[in-house]
Amino acid sequence: MKTLPYTLAPRRGERVGARRNAAGRVRGTCLRLDARSRTSSSPDHRHMTANRPLTLPLLRNGSLPLPATRRAVRGRFYMSRVHARQIRDFLILSGCRDTERETGMRFTASILTSLLKPIDRRQFAAIVERCKGDAYDKSFTSWDHLVALICAQLNHASSLRALVLSFNTNSNHHHHIGVGQLARSTLADANARRPPEVFAGVFTMLAGMADRQIRREGAKMIRLIDSSPIPLAEFCDWAKWNGRIRGMKMHVVYDPKADVPRSLEITPATVNDVEIGRQTPIEATATYVFDKGYCRFDWWVNIHSAKAFFVTRPKTSMRLRATRARPVHKLLGDGFRIIDDAKVKLASKGDSKLDIPLRRIRLKPDTGKAMTLITNDLKRSAVEIASLYKARWQIELLFRWIKQHLHISKFLGTNENAIRLQIIAAMIAYLLLRIAARLNHIKIPTLRFAELISQFLFSRRTIAHIHKPPPINPSQRQPPASPLQMELCYV
Repeated sequence: MKTLPYTLAPRRGERVGARRNAAGRVRGTCLRLDARSRTSSSPDHRHMTANRPLTLPLLRNGSLPLPATRRAVRGRFYMSRVHARQIRDFLILSGCRDTERETGMRFTASILTSLLKPIDRRQFAAIVERCKGDAYDKSFTSWDHLVALICAQLNHASSLRALVLSFNTNSNHHHHIGVGQLARSTLADANARRPPEVFAGVFTMLAGMADRQIRREGAKMIRLIDSSPIPLAEFCDWAKWNGRIRGMKMHVVYDPKADVPRSLEITPATVNDVEIGRQTPIEATATYVFDKGYCRFDWWVNIHSAKAFFVTRPKTSMRLRATRARPVHKLLGDGFRIIDDAKVKLASKGDSKLDIPLRRIRLKPDTGKAMTLITNDLKRSAVEIASLYKARWQIELLFRWIKQHLHISKFLGTNENAIRLQIIAAMIAYLLLRIAARLNHIKIPTLRFAELISQFLFSRRTIAHIHKPPPINPSQRQPPASPLQMELCYV
């Protein structure tokens, strides 16, 4: 076996004799340097100096042996050109250094890889460990399961077989995402056994991230609360009937300014809306807008005690007595007209008490019947209060968009756990779309953006240019080889 000595030139700004790690190998006429090895105690990763050569064994075919089996820390390789000269049985490599200016290899991630970047893998691992998400499905991890269901939402997969086929067809992208091949039976078992708390934790993490990106100092927080029924087919015999539908309910707290759902709860259809509303954490100075289905006096008192506000409609059986009229400085709003504004008190003959200041606003929409609103906010004008309740329609548009453009009309399982996981995965996919659109400054409509994501889910391109066509006939001539590619010159 022959030996191959070579020396490494010092880095810019590095004193002569300074120690640093280096491991290299030659393939034909190419050299690859790894200047970020994991440890310096490995016998194959010698301490190098600028004036002392390192002798490595040379194989019979003239190539260097493979580097140490211990993997290096993931990162980018920074390289420069290499000049070499051959003296008898030795190959002297000089002027070989790593630079911090240019990367050694260009890599463009797929659209799916870029969408999943906001999910912090360390926090996700902590959520899985806390919820014991991999207790029964160790070969098919929670990360594999989450990625598969997100792909089903964005790809509009109508069945397990279609999801497995489309996912396994693009197996060349699995390594960069950190997943493997899918099996239909394994996915079906995971849908039935994995706890939904894992996906719920991911939703909460992404909702907080999206809210931090748009938060502005001094901005008034608006929270819309509502629920939407999810009807299920007759073969889901476990679903309960509430008099109108047989299925489940999706309860959402929505931030209209950020266009982000803040919290999500999935319950049977027989659960009353106000029971879930009472469990919502109350934020000081926030204004909660909801309909008459959330009429609960003790909850309204808790909102007022937390220095928050609410805007809602009273039930027809709720009797109110005006105590003092309030002046109305502006009568006309966007699509409505204010009739009167007054301070009121609860006029109930029973034991019901509501010892908080109340305000009643009557308005007449341009199309429709007259409407009555009540609130504990005594500072905003009547037009502002009416505009807040009119903005409650945005959460209805959210439910409509999710049901039409995400995949929750056809489910990948018939058991309750599988349906819960798919609904939460749809909300996670919606959050990922909103975060990606905001980070990449996407100005196109949300529906058009979702369609492009579905078409180019496994394409290697950037999200910022997903709506732009590729360049045709570039003005500048492209070089035959990349300027970042290493070159070996003989002298």
